[in-house]
Amino acid sequence: MELLIPEIIRSKRDGGELSAKEIRRFIEGVTSGEVTDAQIAAFSMAAFFKDLTMAERTEITRSMRDSGEVLHWNEFQLNGPIVDKHSTGGIGDTVSLMLAPILAACGGFVPMIAGRGLAHTGGTVDKLESIPGYNTQPTVRDFQKVVASTGMAIAGQTADLAPADRRMYATRDVTATVEQYGLITASILSKKLAAGVDHLVMDIKVGNGAFMQDMESARALAHSLCQVGTEAGMPTEALLTNMDQPLAHTAGNALEVMEAISYLKGEVHSERLDEVTRALVGMLLQQSNLASSRDEAHAMVEEALASGRAAEYFGRSVAAMGGPIDLMEAPQTYLKIASKRPVFAEEQYFGQCVDRIDTRELGMAVVALGGGRTSPNQSIDHAVGCSGFIMPGAQVNSEVPLAWVHARDDRSFDQASSRIKQAYGFNPEYSKQPGHMLLEHLKA
Repeated sequence: MELLIPEIIRSKRDGGELSAKEIRRFIEGVTSGEVTDAQIAAFSMAAFFKDLTMAERTEITRSMRDSGEVLHWNEFQLNGPIVDKHSTGGIGDTVSLMLAPILAACGGFVPMIAGRGLAHTGGTVDKLESIPGYNTQPTVRDFQKVVASTGMAIAGQTADLAPADRRMYATRDVTATVEQYGLITASILSKKLAAGVDHLVMDIKVGNGAFMQDMESARALAHSLCQVGTEAGMPTEALLTNMDQPLAHTAGNALEVMEAISYLKGEVHSERLDEVTRALVGMLLQQSNLASSRDEAHAMVEEALASGRAAEYFGRSVAAMGGPIDLMEAPQTYLKIASKRPVFAEEQYFGQCVDRIDTRELGMAVVALGGGRTSPNQSIDHAVGCSGFIMPGAQVNSEVPLAWVHARDDRSFDQASSRIKQAYGFNPEYSKQPGHMLLEHLKA
């Protein structure tokens, strides 16, 4: 007997647990176009209110993986594990641009399918598009060739990988159902599984600059991702990390690429960014058996950075993706960055210390400059952003700015400046210690 789409939606609406056959039927209909946007919205809302069991989440993930092409790597005879990382997004989150080449330098292969920014968080694909010539939409075959030849490639999702997810997410985005943990899980993991990833780590940001604002919700999402990913055949671990202040010195597309390059070359060191990057790389090295212990993983990361091999891997991958062959030698030649001006605290706060940061507001300052999106198809300015953020505990005065704003004109500078001033809180007697960067490590 044929399974009818309205009856599948009705069953979920009434709190029933869908069978694997029912889920497959629904996702196949999403892919073929038989299932309408209204039906996707109804299903998503039913899942939002009735939730999805782990078995349902796993089957939706597998079904969305199988809705398009699934990458196979056997013909390339890779001599290392296929590994990847995904972040839930934050301010100054440049980790992917350093993690991938470090892993490649340590013997892993990284086929990273990344996303674009939306709302207050930046997107890895947008950052890479600030590099002239870099092709973020290669063919699947070309993508695989770059991974095989350079150890890593970062690109956007193509129409061939998990197409059901593209339709599902687009509808959820406009029907207030994005926050459903089971559907978030399926959306993230289906793309990783479609890319043929063997081992995955999740960076779940927690705090006022993250989508997950509290530990309880972050743990719930992390638990879902770890359990479903592992059950689907891709061992997955999660690290909960602090996003109550910017992760890096900069926020903005070209600025963050420049900081990542400087980090790989040993020229710039943000302690927070470094700590998160090393922790995630270490987890993957151990999970994939490239390292047998935490100490061995730490030594491998240190050697990859100190020797310059990680920087070399990034440069080769960028060139293979269409970017300049000498980006690492002369990044300032290619990365266009708008001129900067300082933003100072109001005079009444001079002599006081930074007590708190509304990190989301700093992200919105970049959006106000034109460096982020408020709608999916909006164009962005890769040259604008902010840098030199002052951090909690630091004292402000007429010589120490809260941040530097890289703006195209006075109007956008003023808008960003206003948001930055609103983002900072002050206290004459600051004594609070900075929050821990690495909050919790979870496994299935």
